[in-house]
Amino acid sequence: MRRGFYGALVACAALAALAGCGQSPGQTGNSVGYGANPALPEPRRALIPTVKVSDVVGWPAGQTPKVPAGFRIQPFAKGLDHPRWLLALPNGDVLVAETNGPRDGEKPKGVRGFFEGLLMKKAGAGVPSADRITLLRDADHDGVAETKVPFLTHLHSPFGMALVGDTLYVANTDAIVAFPYVEGQTRIDAPGRKIADLPGGPINHHWTKNIIASPDGKALYATVGSNSNVGENGLAAETDRAAILRIDLATGAKRVFASGLRNPNGLDWNPATGQLWTAVNERDELGDDLVPDYITSVREGGFYGWPFSYFGRHADKRIRDSDRRPDLVERAIVPDFAVGAHTASLGLAFYQGQSFPARYRGGVFVGQHGSWNRNPQAGYKVIFVPFEAGKPAGKVEDFVTGFLNDKGKAQGRPVGVIVDKSGALLVADDVGDTVWRVSPAR
Repeated sequence: MRRGFYGALVACAALAALAGCGQSPGQTGNSVGYGANPALPEPRRALIPTVKVSDVVGWPAGQTPKVPAGFRIQPFAKGLDHPRWLLALPNGDVLVAETNGPRDGEKPKGVRGFFEGLLMKKAGAGVPSADRITLLRDADHDGVAETKVPFLTHLHSPFGMALVGDTLYVANTDAIVAFPYVEGQTRIDAPGRKIADLPGGPINHHWTKNIIASPDGKALYATVGSNSNVGENGLAAETDRAAILRIDLATGAKRVFASGLRNPNGLDWNPATGQLWTAVNERDELGDDLVPDYITSVREGGFYGWPFSYFGRHADKRIRDSDRRPDLVERAIVPDFAVGAHTASLGLAFYQGQSFPARYRGGVFVGQHGSWNRNPQAGYKVIFVPFEAGKPAGKVEDFVTGFLNDKGKAQGRPVGVIVDKSGALLVADDVGDTVWRVSPAR
């Protein structure tokens, strides 16, 4: 058994009864590991890395997350089954992927599997996947979806969605499938048509696959996370992973668009520059304040470091000698903007609505699912990064908070974020089983 994530789970569970364990606490606040030129501490490795998983307690009746003055937050839809990702349709309907890791994936066995299962349950990630996309409709425009119906079922850990003309594309964990779409319909019963396979397999370490359509509608871009923390499962297991793939919709042909991105999830087009941007989860077990997750523009053919280096040319010394690639380290691209170590930054959406104050337009909202490898916890909120002329231009601002209660227990965990047709921000809260809606206070 490798000395890494699963080994840490076993040791911490056995020795600390699922309490926090490992290294000394990290920094607090949005300072270390944030910004265009983040302070990066020296890596710290320990026999037992930090493991601090927040118990999930859910939202008390009538309680909601917190938003800044001038805004209001309300549940757009409640009683969902692990909602992770969202898509706003042109007519105002919203699709939500109710999903989790694939049921047919390889499960760790023995003592390791037992304790991993306990910790997944503790974090709210142990529920079976509903394998469903649900349609939410707010016909009376009161900010609450009065219609909540199954839209697509019998999927395989669905995540990303994209609408191109009259075709809805869904990224299952192992393939992109297409369905005919008619505006206003509340259910699709037609069988899916496979467009392209995506890396899956028995390991499938990062199962979430997101997609976005090119502006001309001729291609899809798909995120595929790594099959390991830092290549410990062998580089052969990383083929077409830790990458964004480009899929030609006319032929189904796919190629690597950009690589070295450990676990990219959120995708959006920068309205000022036309560039593709993504949110990336970086590697673990180098200390509470290392390595920061980030948001970045994505260059075609660009290499962003994983697993050989992080945040540019900072070489990761854990790589086996036989696997090292100093040539790739030398050309690793420095990401645009760091958003904190172990924050699990997943959702990403440029604000292009009109209802928020002007200062938000063109900036980015990021859904931070929350840490497991940090003490104190990080993430568990939605942040805002202001932009000017298409580039980050200010400090990170907390926007939706309160997902952790005063005892450090998780009432919810934000994942996907989108801007709906009215200009409101929608946030998928997977363990709170809710989609939250943030709008200006009236």
